Amino acid sequence: MLTYIIRRLLQGLIVIVAVSILCFTIFRFMGDPVVSMAGQYATQAEIEMVRKSLGLDKPMVAQYGHFVWNALHGNFGKSYVSRVDALGLIIERFPASFELAATAMIIAFSLGLSLGVLVSLKPYIFRNRLIMAGSLGGISIPTFLTGILLIMVFAVYLGILPPFGRGETMRVGFWRTGYLTFDGLKHLLLPAMTLAMYQLAVLLRLTRAGMREVLAEEYIKTAWAKGLAPAKVIFKHALRNVLIPVVTIAGLQFGELIAGSIVTETIFQWPGMGNLLLTSIYEGDRPVIVTYIMLAAFIIITINILVDILYAFLNPKIRYD
Repeated sequence: MLTYIIRRLLQGLIVIVAVSILCFTIFRFMGDPVVSMAGQYATQAEIEMVRKSLGLDKPMVAQYGHFVWNALHGNFGKSYVSRVDALGLIIERFPASFELAATAMIIAFSLGLSLGVLVSLKPYIFRNRLIMAGSLGGISIPTFLTGILLIMVFAVYLGILPPFGRGETMRVGFWRTGYLTFDGLKHLLLPAMTLAMYQLAVLLRLTRAGMREVLAEEYIKTAWAKGLAPAKVIFKHALRNVLIPVVTIAGLQFGELIAGSIVTETIFQWPGMGNLLLTSIYEGDRPVIVTYIMLAAFIIITINILVDILYAFLNPKIRYD
């Protein structure tokens, strides 16, 4: 197991290096940020002074080496717009994105798993056919449209949930959370439901397909013939064998939810990393964009490694040699 973890960490390091080179190369040819930073009426001397202060007058290889050296020390440069530490800006927004993604994943995983098991037991009754039709809608309807529909129903017509913002929060150490206030929880529900809809539908259909296949196996028929309790047959013998692909997809989805909830955060004006990324793209704030991409790659790689380790606990037959 230790050898496998080390090998995966090395693979993850290679991916992060590749991502950093790709980002650096792309943004090198995205235009010159110095002109916009210096101002419309800046002289050539002032422009060159700004370029020198940012280190953009050096060769490309030297710039990349300087970037890597600073990144290893947690310094990704300062925002071109706000002139504050780019990593600090991302970390400040991280709690909001993490809580949104975690809540969405809890909703998607719990409901997707439960409904998937329910539908697999009696797939042809009307209720379960209706659930499967709903899951198809969850996959087909775009996230932005889901968010708008939820705002219209719960915020405009019913008036029971707030449509925008994060609401009241509390600071616990360096972490600002909305979980500890009623207003924060109310503001969290709509964006979390929007973000969870697609993931819920995928997990539901995956669980249903896996359960239908496993329930037809001989060892399940033997368990039924022995007179074991239905709950033991379904959850201990059947569901446990279905969990491995479900956990794989859920792990990948969770990383994507943390790093890729841009549309949802924009619709609900959620003050997370996705909203910051979109603003930074509009403003051409390259340090913030690069920091976001690097952090997103790190989060996704870390979650993938944790999911692989979890495999061994879900299925003892799996060995990492």
